[in-house]
Amino acid sequence: MGDHISVTDLPAHVLSDAIRSREVSCREVMQATLARIQAANPTVNAIVSLRDGDALLREADERDAQLRRNGEAAGWMHGMPQAIKDAVPTAGLRTTFGSPLLRDNVPTEDALMVQRMKAAGCIVIGKTNTPEFGLGSHTFNEVFGVTRNAYDPSKAAGGSSGGAAVALATRMLAVADGSDFMGSLRNPAAWNNVFGMRPSEGRVPRWPADDVFVTLLSTEGPMGRTVRDVAALLDVQAGYDARTPLSLAGNEGYAQWIERFDPRGIRVGWLGDLNGYLPIEHGILDVCEQGLRRLEASGCEVIAVDPAFAPEAVWQAWLVWRRWLVGGRIARHLREPSHRALIKPEALWEYDQALNLGGEQVWNASAERTKFYQQMLALFERCDFVALPSAQVWPFDASLRWPASIAGHEMDTYHRWMEVVIYATFAGLPCISVPVGFSETGLPMGMQLIGPPRGDLRVLQIAQVYERAALDVLSVRPRV
Repeated sequence: MGDHISVTDLPAHVLSDAIRSREVSCREVMQATLARIQAANPTVNAIVSLRDGDALLREADERDAQLRRNGEAAGWMHGMPQAIKDAVPTAGLRTTFGSPLLRDNVPTEDALMVQRMKAAGCIVIGKTNTPEFGLGSHTFNEVFGVTRNAYDPSKAAGGSSGGAAVALATRMLAVADGSDFMGSLRNPAAWNNVFGMRPSEGRVPRWPADDVFVTLLSTEGPMGRTVRDVAALLDVQAGYDARTPLSLAGNEGYAQWIERFDPRGIRVGWLGDLNGYLPIEHGILDVCEQGLRRLEASGCEVIAVDPAFAPEAVWQAWLVWRRWLVGGRIARHLREPSHRALIKPEALWEYDQALNLGGEQVWNASAERTKFYQQMLALFERCDFVALPSAQVWPFDASLRWPASIAGHEMDTYHRWMEVVIYATFAGLPCISVPVGFSETGLPMGMQLIGPPRGDLRVLQIAQVYERAALDVLSVRPRV
């Protein structure tokens, strides 16, 4: 490495090549990573449960010895320091889900995604912070506190993969894993000027899991500072597992194929604010439209499209599905009545709402979701991709729990301000958030590019086209 370039500044795919060619040692990478964490993490609080540095250096030495002995790396992530989202089980390492009830929870088994990343050679150094039970796109909890925005530490980082996005933006990690239910890979990516991808439903199987049939609205996935890094991590995470019967078979070799794409004539349908339905803060649509012009300059055709669905009906169906799934997840923690005092009110509200659900409501919501999916299919007959903002508000004050209003419109739930992200989730479609620009005060924003069913590779390909045209945005470094 050149003296003026820190290894922590390298994109993950460049770092991977440097390690495997032995241009830089795994020990040097670990030392630089720990030094960067020591410098940046006290300000942003993105990485939690950090492991002992001496133990990590010993593991790095083992990876170096393996390279010398075999001449081959374990995989793409050989020797790469990785902090796992604190909502994903890690063997022998605390996994709290941001809950005081799980403050001392130490799993005995790695989650499937972690197993795959370790098999690819990564060294797990700790966890990344998440809101309690992953609820609400603002990363704070009573166990570790608030994670702060990389571009303005007085602002929220987004969530629930907020710690991952901030660690990535501040160069404490080269690549990051996260998960996404209601925009949890996309909103924090947008607010920290990185890429966050929600894969197709079933693309990245989750195990262990209490349910493997109806809980796929939440999926794990990759984040990166480059699209190639996102693609390479998805290559590691994706693939069929028989224990999760709705997982998708095959691995497309995303990093290998992202360049083989001609954007000329590709139609991008811009949904904007859904004809005024979504309240959106001033300036967000403007920077998204700047992003669309980058796609146009790359050869794409951008067309304004009307939503082929009734947004309020979709929202009401979404609420039923969410209450059902979140209520079931919280229920186990409320078997002991005294635990109510240790669970945040937003999670209790979800649980209490779920108690009133009946079978007919769930059935009707599923029928509405089916209708919505068919309407999205019709939309893709008119365009190749669909675009929406990644968030309806700029990063807000980190001392708030959630925005009570947007542009004068009162929010009727703690998560209504995140409504723009439900469409890719509810239809099970692949979606990536790409950085588009900044507010007048320097706060980042992103735009969602949603692809057709199982079109993960095409989503990565269009994002790669976009990335080449957005170097002005991507070159803006965080303040931390």
